[in-house]
Amino acid sequence: MSLSFDLLASNGAARRGRITAAHGTIETPAFMPLGTAGTIKAMLPQSVAETGAEIVLGNTFHLMLRPGAERVAALGGLHTFMNWRRPILTDSGGFQVMSLKDLRKLDADGVTFRSPFDGSEHRLTPERSIEIQRLLDADITMSFDECTSWPVERAAATASMRLSMTWAARGRRAFTERPGYGLFGIVQGSVYPELRAESVQALTRIGFDGYAVGGLAVGEGQAAMFGVLDVTVPMLPRERPRYLMGVGRPADIVGAVRRGIDMFDCVLPTRGGRTAQAFTRRGELNLRNARHRDDPRPIDERCACPACRHHSRAYLHHLIRAEEILAAMLLTWHNLHYYQDLMRGLRGAIEAGSLDHWIATFEEEQSRGDIPPL
Repeated sequence: MSLSFDLLASNGAARRGRITAAHGTIETPAFMPLGTAGTIKAMLPQSVAETGAEIVLGNTFHLMLRPGAERVAALGGLHTFMNWRRPILTDSGGFQVMSLKDLRKLDADGVTFRSPFDGSEHRLTPERSIEIQRLLDADITMSFDECTSWPVERAAATASMRLSMTWAARGRRAFTERPGYGLFGIVQGSVYPELRAESVQALTRIGFDGYAVGGLAVGEGQAAMFGVLDVTVPMLPRERPRYLMGVGRPADIVGAVRRGIDMFDCVLPTRGGRTAQAFTRRGELNLRNARHRDDPRPIDERCACPACRHHSRAYLHHLIRAEEILAAMLLTWHNLHYYQDLMRGLRGAIEAGSLDHWIATFEEEQSRGDIPPL
């Protein structure tokens, strides 16, 4: 294994760890902002780093189509191309390809699809996905898999999971070991415990640098998601990092950390920043609402981000109503800062052995809601 993971502390099933990759260290539990097309939308790379983020996620599907993996490699790799000198994880492209529906054709060897941008035809196999991620110079490469749809009958979920396990073995053989670089396998099986167990057994036999839980946050609901984690996470190797893909809301992250997950990504904080949504310790706010137009308070008086230090809710509301680009910039910065604060709090609580108390305080503040001005 070329990617190191040190388990520094635990509190119940929750873990505090450190991943050492080619381009730096990642303190876990960690949240990875989405850099779909080689950029965190509305943010400069140095601004992303200032929030506390140590790793970002790049998108294989989008980058292979625009500007092309070979072009990125010729220009020095994705770190140089986007001026992010810290670790990068790239997804495999499987989720985006599977979501194309009428534009793709699946077979046992891979997927043929048409670009949604220009209609050109492309072929993605486990080997090609690994090659693209190597060209991008991802510190953490993800196995190519079929993200099982929801809802799904057991027979279809079984076939999908077993195809993903076959592809995982092929991708592992195609992966080139280098110091500081790693490959993660992805556990599939939808909400069926027996399928999740079969998937974990297949992946651990192959052997990966880390293990992701995929196929969740696709509409099954929080209770079902936590039920899958309760079954799946204890089966994963203790000495390797665990990544819950595409999750999520703050309460989802907190519950998953409590169950032993180490890594997260989600579009919500950046998408929210572009749609007037702010995440706070007292829940979510819609800054477009008229109740904020005369409010002199910051989004959150305990937040140290530039939006909260320098601007009022009234000003942010005005920017949103005026459709000014600065609104998206400030709200995205705030949301990413909030998510990194959330992870810092979880890491500290695990180290201190006080996670239950920390979660109780988190849940109480979230339930209290936003307090209107006098």
